[in-house]
Amino acid sequence: MSNPRVPFRMSSERRSLKPPKKGKMLIVHSVLNVEYWPFDQPMPRKMLSTPHGMEPVPDIPNYSWAEYGLRCGMPRLLDLHASLKLPASVNLNSTVIERYPSVAQAMLKAGWEFIGHGYTQRLLHKEDDEEGTIRKSLDQVAAFTGKKVRGWMGPGFAQTFDTPDLIRKHGIEYNLDWVLDDLPCWMRTKYGPLICMPYGFELNDSLIYTIERQSSPELLQRVKDTLRTFEPELKRQPRVLTLAMHPHQIGVPHRIGYLAESLKLLKKRDDVIFMTGSEIADWYASVEAPSGDR
Repeated sequence: MSNPRVPFRMSSERRSLKPPKKGKMLIVHSVLNVEYWPFDQPMPRKMLSTPHGMEPVPDIPNYSWAEYGLRCGMPRLLDLHASLKLPASVNLNSTVIERYPSVAQAMLKAGWEFIGHGYTQRLLHKEDDEEGTIRKSLDQVAAFTGKKVRGWMGPGFAQTFDTPDLIRKHGIEYNLDWVLDDLPCWMRTKYGPLICMPYGFELNDSLIYTIERQSSPELLQRVKDTLRTFEPELKRQPRVLTLAMHPHQIGVPHRIGYLAESLKLLKKRDDVIFMTGSEIADWYASVEAPSGDR
């Protein structure tokens, strides 16, 4: 089976798109993943492997690793974005609203855009009622923010064969699970077109620090290397650079400074504009309408 949702085309085949603002060809999307990991269940991801091949519950060290991010990493990330006056989006497990209310309130006060990210940090494949879980999480976020939820990212990048149809059915306009282009694309669903939004593997702190086990400066170096490649491409086409972050990964003391340097490097460029997910979706919809084959 080939890609059933996003018709293939090389980036060189795309027509040049008008940037969101004159001269601002590089769109930067700062995205935080704020998640609820239940104490009485196996952890979604592990920093420390457990002895004897066991899967202990409760998993104290890995639970503490994640909760440190909410206790200590989130204040640093909130302060950093506020000090630089930068917008941000947050992929939110909706249960955070009830389990960590002060975190949810702080992000709401900061004006961050809330993106649906499931109910807890559990793959949709493991849910008995996928549509019910999607609906429940979106309703909870909308009730808290007073705004319609426009974006979605599945826990763990995960989608079933039905997920794009279900999220579009429930009003989602863009999703971040399909990491296959440096610009948005239109996706096919049973309920109309859905925007496939650039996200990030290579500039994702989870991949860099937990999977690849890179050193702390690696994020900054990758941002610099990405800019070096984008430089000639930006002469004819906008690009979206997404920084995908988790408070327990990037919010630790020995890494947060490199994120700060990365954001300052991007902010001082004349061709950069920082945007939220919905702002990028609105821009894209205005410059490339869906057609019959997209």
